[in-house]
Amino acid sequence: MCLAVPGLLEKVVIELDETFRIGNVSFEGIIKEVNLALVPEAKVGDYLLVHVGAAIGIIDEIEAKRTMEVLKELGEEI
Repeated sequence: MCLAVPGLLEKVVIELDETFRIGNVSFEGIIKEVNLALVPEAKVGDYLLVHVGAAIGIIDEIEAKRTMEVLKELGEEI
């Protein structure tokens, strides 16, 4: 089964062009570099769904927080 985890885009750290960007994404305080190529419209402050190091979608804050709570209830380590 595949799982996408929500995180908050805090900063774009590499921007080669409009499409290829890397951003720092916070997963409840744990910062990871994430490929933003699949979500070129993403901007700092957006919540992203991230799967194996790539952002695959943008979601709203309520959905992001709800998803994190469900993962915690399931005992998933994020």
